[in-house]
Amino acid sequence: MRRFFRKSNPQPQDLSAAATQMETNATVLIVDDSPTETRILSNTLVKAGYRVETASNGEEGVAAARNLRPDVILMDVIMPVLNGYQATRLLRRDPETANIPIIMVTTKDLQTDRTWGLRQGASDYLTKPIDRQLLLERIRAALDA
Repeated sequence: MRRFFRKSNPQPQDLSAAATQMETNATVLIVDDSPTETRILSNTLVKAGYRVETASNGEEGVAAARNLRPDVILMDVIMPVLNGYQATRLLRRDPETANIPIIMVTTKDLQTDRTWGLRQGASDYLTKPIDRQLLLERIRAALDA
């Protein structure tokens, strides 16, 4: 069953958060093999003022991160070619990308999955479906760290 949501007017605090992000002009790389998830995340981030780049699997994500040097990476776990854990490990071992914050954004919601993701080098771990406000808060925190 599909749910359709009406766009609501943002709360004043949401507007100030978006205005703050507009000023930063930070780049976020989304690495996810789902076009739907990528679109949802992209729309949320663009509305908040971020520049967005995408990659559709771990291998493309590693290459894009090395080329673009984004400010933050949103990394899915379950992907073809290289999964998110493997891609995160590669990025952490590369001196050029080792300090880029990586936020795992995945459907894998067991504590062992979270622990493993953080052990591979993720800065944070969020489960889908994503709470948009929480995502923006975590990105802000990663940028401020």
